[in-house]
Amino acid sequence: MSLLRLEDVHSHYGPSHILRGVSLTIEEGEIVTLLGRNGAGKTTTVRSIAGTEPPEVRSGTIQFDGTDITDWPADDVAMGGIGVVPEGRRLFAELTVEENLQMSKITRGWWNTIRRGGLGGGESTMSIDELYELFPRLDERRGQEAGTLSGGEQQMLSIARTLRLPSLELLLLDEPTEGLAPQIVKAVGDAIDEIADQGLTVLLIEQNVREALRIADRGYVLDQGDIVYEGTVDELEEKDLDEYLVV
Repeated sequence: MSLLRLEDVHSHYGPSHILRGVSLTIEEGEIVTLLGRNGAGKTTTVRSIAGTEPPEVRSGTIQFDGTDITDWPADDVAMGGIGVVPEGRRLFAELTVEENLQMSKITRGWWNTIRRGGLGGGESTMSIDELYELFPRLDERRGQEAGTLSGGEQQMLSIARTLRLPSLELLLLDEPTEGLAPQIVKAVGDAIDEIADQGLTVLLIEQNVREALRIADRGYVLDQGDIVYEGTVDELEEKDLDEYLVV
């Protein structure tokens, strides 16, 4: 049984039909990349899985670990084990690196208490010390305000903060290398690879084809809301995908 399965998903922003029958699967422990140029529907796919409104999933099913989560709200999806690192990072700019990492657990624990009568939550997937080992640059800047970090450091912090969620099983990364310098792109990619080695499953949304295929196990190519190619990294590298991957 696949950890995540989308079957014939159609998602809309009001009258705009964005996803047009998307089907994909992710097995436990895999890094799967979803490739495509701007406007292909990649972020809409993430938001549909995460239960974020908009968009509205009007048909098809989204299953996570055998459970239909198609109509679940975003907070229930997160508590169920799916974490999202969105575009734009969305950090607490005036708080330090360490305060941002602490806040991720505090805010989630508060919400779980309200929603679950104090029964939700649990231990974070990774401790702050473990995250500093994964991202040494954050350790060096633990007392620095998040808003003063470089773009790459902010992206590392956004990923690290999501890894603080309890019972995390699937990590959705939406364009994590966008706008980053090449050496930072590799550092972020290496961290994603290590995250998967520690047991997390990853869906990597990317336009950086070379980096995505460097760390992924399999991939899908999305164009105008449709999956046009799928296969292993070797299979995708053999195809002429320029038509679908030009930004």
